[in-house]
Amino acid sequence: MVHAQTFPKMVSPNHRAINQMEKRSRKKDQVVEEERQEGDLFECARILLPYLHPTELASISSSCKTLNHISKSITASRSSDASRGFENLPIPFFNPVDHHPYSYFIYTPTQTLCPDPIDPSRSLPRSWGSNPIIGPDPFSYWVSDACGCACERCDDGDSGCPCSDLNSFELTRECGPSCRCGVECGNRLTQRGVCVRLKIVKDGRKGWGLRAGEIIGSGQFVCEYAVGELLTTKEARRRQQRYDELSLGGQFSSALLVVKEHLPSGKACMRINIDATVIGNVARFINHSCDGGNLSTVLVRSTGALFPRVCFFASRDIQEGEELTFSYGEIRVRSKGLQCFCGSSSCFGILPSEST
Repeated sequence: MVHAQTFPKMVSPNHRAINQMEKRSRKKDQVVEEERQEGDLFECARILLPYLHPTELASISSSCKTLNHISKSITASRSSDASRGFENLPIPFFNPVDHHPYSYFIYTPTQTLCPDPIDPSRSLPRSWGSNPIIGPDPFSYWVSDACGCACERCDDGDSGCPCSDLNSFELTRECGPSCRCGVECGNRLTQRGVCVRLKIVKDGRKGWGLRAGEIIGSGQFVCEYAVGELLTTKEARRRQQRYDELSLGGQFSSALLVVKEHLPSGKACMRINIDATVIGNVARFINHSCDGGNLSTVLVRSTGALFPRVCFFASRDIQEGEELTFSYGEIRVRSKGLQCFCGSSSCFGILPSEST
């Protein structure tokens, strides 16, 4: 019997090198494709994730390392500046109480007209911190071009400008959109946004509160409250009823402010309903103090505008780190209202409440 002898297949060195090069090429292509897909995911997530509610953001962050990285970046950005760049200075959150790094709301530096009822319990369909206004300021529709002053620049204390004739501690009149002077005009003090350092700090009993990030001198402008949704009285009453129901659980806090402008006779001539619960600015974090607080509310009317704006000025020198507060009112129609934690010597124990 003849046995066939088998010999190992001989592979030339050149062929072996070619095989190794092909393997490395395929592996490189695979890595490139994975990086491309990861890049597409990163870009898509970078665009979409800022629209998510904090609970949704926390949930999706556990999906993969890429989403976790983006989620942490978004959380850090939200915590570092409540205004998301809309103000002159960043307004950071500080929370020594629990694990919630920030309060979720839509930041806007200007007033908005309410187009339809909003349910405050549902998620907000806008990118966190985005300005919901599209197009011109809606309040410009009530401004007459014939109402503005002809001054090129109205310096502080310039009695020659007709726009400053009615200035008082409770009512201030500033130059408006139709005036010839620019934003640097001394008679446009409250129209430049927040110009003092502020920070939002959480308290174990009161929740989030606004504090001074620097020394604020007496009489210095702090911020505007009339930055939110301007409501009809009917809508304000509907929302307040809903807010009262939600607050019974102790986990909901509203920011609906009703301002009544009075004639010298004492009769109310205008009512303004401002809701900053869902859409607002940093003033929504200012808490109540039964002793009147360290802020004074001043109605500021821009020349030619129909609606005045509610602005806060320091009523005394305020130290860095001190909480900013004002009085929500004196009327308390509910004996079992929300508990007050202002801590002042004149505290009533219950927050002011008035039928809307």
